Amino acid sequence: MKNIIEINDFSAPELDIYARTSEVQLLRYNEPAPGFFIAESPKVIERACSAGYEPVSFLVEHKDLEGEAKELLERFPEIPVYTAEYETLVKMTGYALARGMLCVMRRRALSSIEEICQNARRIAILENVVNPTNIGAIFRSAAALHMDAVLLTSGCSDPLYRRASRVSMGTVFQIPWTYFDKKISWPDTGMHILRELGFKTVAMALRDDSFSIDDPQLHAQEKLAIILGTEGDGLAAETIADCDYTVKIPMSHGVDSLNVAAASAVAFWELGRK
Repeated sequence: MKNIIEINDFSAPELDIYARTSEVQLLRYNEPAPGFFIAESPKVIERACSAGYEPVSFLVEHKDLEGEAKELLERFPEIPVYTAEYETLVKMTGYALARGMLCVMRRRALSSIEEICQNARRIAILENVVNPTNIGAIFRSAAALHMDAVLLTSGCSDPLYRRASRVSMGTVFQIPWTYFDKKISWPDTGMHILRELGFKTVAMALRDDSFSIDDPQLHAQEKLAIILGTEGDGLAAETIADCDYTVKIPMSHGVDSLNVAAASAVAFWELGRK
């Protein structure tokens, strides 16, 4: 393999992007053009590459140069590969590497809501879900359980943040997604767009005046948008009021609610079935 570069100096400027640049700074790196993100683990990186994202450089633990990362690195022989022992990489990045591999990748311009939803029957909408781990878990469930796309309000965490894409097992690169532009007010204008696209909206909320999640009316709808809210508070009252249906997941043993990622899996499984 070409371009194997041993790390001897943490202060080298080419390592800034791994060691001294926050994810928000990466996102805004080339404004107004799309910035960068860091993908972690060979599986996540491979799925990003297969989806057409362009690698800029790799950071790889010594032992993985001839291990799990080898085939992936051979696909990009001209891309720089920075390497060191595991302890050195942890010291430099400040966190433990999953499967000993990171990759800086170029972002792409986001598609419009209309483009994302063009052929979709079932979509997920996330309202102000801020935890990257929850974002990643929801995307994994969405991809596995019959959702055709994911839309996020501007208050949500970025699906391409390292932890989110890692928890998703790279499914953030497999299922179409985009944000409601900040110019699109949510829920007012956002709901109007969804209705123009033919979607009936489903608010997942802990309300007694709600439909059963297995109600035949829901399954009979040609297009459904399943809306999940922020951790703790759930959906905003105005969002629930604007939706066509409110749906509650039945609970037992005195449990009052599920984590939003767990609730998403239940909702996607039941409402996503053809």
